[in-house]
Amino acid sequence: MVHGPDKDTIDDTAWSEAVAREVVIRRLVSLDSPGRADFFRACHELGLKRTRLYELTRAYQEHPVTSSLLPRPAGTRQGSRRLPDETEAVIAEAVRDFYKTRQKPSINRLHKEIRRLCRSRGVRAPSWHAVKARITAMDPAELTKARLGSKAARDRFRPVPGEYTAEFAFDVVQIDHTLVDVIVVDRQYRRPLQRPWLTLAIDIASRMVAGFYLTLEAPSTVSVALAIQHIVQPKESWLAGLGIDTEWPISGFPDAIHLDNAKEFRSRALRRGAEEYGIELIHRPVATPHYGGHIERLIGTMMGAVHLLPGTTFSDIDERGGYDSAANATMTMDELERWMALEIMRYHADRHGTLGIPPLAAWHEAAARRARPVRHPHDLAGFMVDFLPSVDRLVRRDGIHLFGLRYWDDVLSIWAGRLDRPLPVSYDPRDLSRIFVRAPDGKRWPIRFADLRRPPITLGEHRRARTALREHGLALVDEQLIFETIEAQRALVDEATLRTRAARQLAERRDRALGDAASNSPVAAEPAQIEDERPIDWSKVPVYAVEEWS
Repeated sequence: MVHGPDKDTIDDTAWSEAVAREVVIRRLVSLDSPGRADFFRACHELGLKRTRLYELTRAYQEHPVTSSLLPRPAGTRQGSRRLPDETEAVIAEAVRDFYKTRQKPSINRLHKEIRRLCRSRGVRAPSWHAVKARITAMDPAELTKARLGSKAARDRFRPVPGEYTAEFAFDVVQIDHTLVDVIVVDRQYRRPLQRPWLTLAIDIASRMVAGFYLTLEAPSTVSVALAIQHIVQPKESWLAGLGIDTEWPISGFPDAIHLDNAKEFRSRALRRGAEEYGIELIHRPVATPHYGGHIERLIGTMMGAVHLLPGTTFSDIDERGGYDSAANATMTMDELERWMALEIMRYHADRHGTLGIPPLAAWHEAAARRARPVRHPHDLAGFMVDFLPSVDRLVRRDGIHLFGLRYWDDVLSIWAGRLDRPLPVSYDPRDLSRIFVRAPDGKRWPIRFADLRRPPITLGEHRRARTALREHGLALVDEQLIFETIEAQRALVDEATLRTRAARQLAERRDRALGDAASNSPVAAEPAQIEDERPIDWSKVPVYAVEEWS
């Protein structure tokens, strides 16, 4: 590729002179063997000395374009150096040892350091502009790598290849997480809690939102599973539950899911679940955020809309200014979820800048291009369980033990103490009251707590209770003590919700997790015969401040 001046930036006088030169020099170089008379005639026509004509002829032969014949600018040639070699050596040394460091000193500091070195060595010091010129002439990628690190240099200067493209609907779906730029309030007291997390998915071919999941918990295997469940399931009944009557036709198995390299996107549960249903997982190359451009732009679009909500945190501190996000927060998680669904419906109906048509119309066109229809699960409930985290456990004579809790159902009788290999056990961290055991014949069975009086608990509550017991040297395998501790902690959290945000966050997370687990239950729960609970001896239950578990 030829690098030369941009013809659109050249002034008319210089360009006219180059055009006149081109006519004469093109005629000259077209001759088989131009003689002295030909060169003399050209010099006379152009008013040039013979040596200058030779220079222009060579330049035109190398690059036969008019811009190669532009007049030379007056003054010192760009890039030439007029400082003594000793001064240049001091500048190079200071740049290498002082400026190209992670401390990132300014050019003013660099100039002072160069002047100090020049004084100590009796060398003429350069001007600030001379130092600035040398910094400007340096390779910016090399400079960024030295001052900011390799990753920053890659992100800023590495060529960006073409983005993922898809020819038809559900060819590739991209998924990613983001913290929503708004603070939500709790349902009971409507006081500020925190910013929720959003897991969002986009169909690349149509730019349709394929599904989403909103939660107060940090991204995890479960939030990925629930987002995938939302992608796969038909949306009609879910929209009806939100009171929304509109079209969202996207459902079924995508051929491939494109993800980044976060831990939850490389879990065994996700990998096995995808393999079970023939979904290809594509992970971005490390440190290449541009490969997720479609989902990143969708997240930006959604957050731009969120910035109009009360309680928004905006994208940065400068944009927020003096706005008090917590004081203005008004929306609960349920309200934000419905607002998000409505915003997605509006996005589907608006003309997409790149496609030129709304994503909803693009979906119908992209779906028609599929060689085969989109696949759907024959068992939606079983599909969900396949994406939950799982472990292998032996069926003991008294049932299955998981997290120090015991599970039993009469169906386990045929394997209890007889099966010499463990069975896969899936669990939902939002509700540990039931697990799902895959039998040797492949059939899946829901198994409840052995003691049906036990209330549903979350994995987070269970871990906090075990931590509290461990700190007080109490038995971690005492199931009754674990549940008594959880009940005591719940009582403290409920009592403290009026006083502390941490308590409200714990209570809201607990209630929402248990509520979501019940409404999205993979397998219909059978009514349990609950006996009256025996009274708890609260004197044996350790009591802790809320802050210890927040």
